[in-house]
Amino acid sequence: MLVSKKTIDVRYAETDQMGVVYHANYLVWMELGRTQLIEDLGFRYADMENDGIISPVMDIQVSYKKPVRYGEKAIIHTWIEEYDGLRSVYGYEIYTEDHELALSGTSKHVCVKKDSFRPISVKKHFPDWHEAYMNEKK
Repeated sequence: MLVSKKTIDVRYAETDQMGVVYHANYLVWMELGRTQLIEDLGFRYADMENDGIISPVMDIQVSYKKPVRYGEKAIIHTWIEEYDGLRSVYGYEIYTEDHELALSGTSKHVCVKKDSFRPISVKKHFPDWHEAYMNEKK
């Protein structure tokens, strides 16, 4: 199982009035982690979109454990929790620079045609992606 890692420098604009990272910004970081994982597998999500396929979020679960603050680093760990050829569930853990767990979560996606939102078979349309996901899923 591949666990991709991406380090984020927390920017002031990402924090709220309490001085901690605003909760919705963690969702953006999860997207960055997912994009990094796809790149680590040798693919680019932008290429999939150029082929007319998008991968909307169907479900997202997040559990906040510890705040992250401006000036700190956050390390995003991302992996393929589940994959069935149609749907992908990504797992995430975000750690502080002191290696304390700040967030755990999952997001569920399906690949669809951009113009109709009809689901597609990843195995049929992107066999290389399918093989990589089958080999690297949890």
